[in-house]
Amino acid sequence: MKHEILIAPHAALREVAQPVEEINDDVLTLLDDMVETMHAAPGIGLAATQIGIPQRLVVMDMTAGQGKEPGIIYKMINPKVVEASEEPSTLEEGCLSLPGQYADVTRPAQVKAEYTDINGETQTIEAQGLLAACIQHEIDHLDGKLFIDYLSSLKRDFIMKALKKEMRLREKGQ
Repeated sequence: MKHEILIAPHAALREVAQPVEEINDDVLTLLDDMVETMHAAPGIGLAATQIGIPQRLVVMDMTAGQGKEPGIIYKMINPKVVEASEEPSTLEEGCLSLPGQYADVTRPAQVKAEYTDINGETQTIEAQGLLAACIQHEIDHLDGKLFIDYLSSLKRDFIMKALKKEMRLREKGQ
């Protein structure tokens, strides 16, 4: 089932998600729904907080929206970054909760993350480049943080004004 993606400045996007205590059918169904929602958007990552569910769940597919068959689809339960490089990397980021808005964001170039998979097993992933940025971006969502929080207040205000204008235009077009 496809869910509605919340758009900034929706208050739920600033909530800190709660850990998932038990992996049950509801959690597994929600993860599948999140993948469907992410692919339909299209996007490469989605956190449960972006659909108004304050649980520590993330899905990612680095090939989404590129006209390719789905690649590795990550379904992460209670993900966390356990190591990050001191070396920075700057990549252009966008967000399904800030449609049409992009900015260069500097984050650690490499990260090591741990999460629980759908079978209840602890997994470790070491990532760099786009995957590292995506992992950090989605975990930020779980902590109530958006990519615009890394920008100067001037750039952040500009993006929010542009987003509001974009949303008004979309509403008039419907």
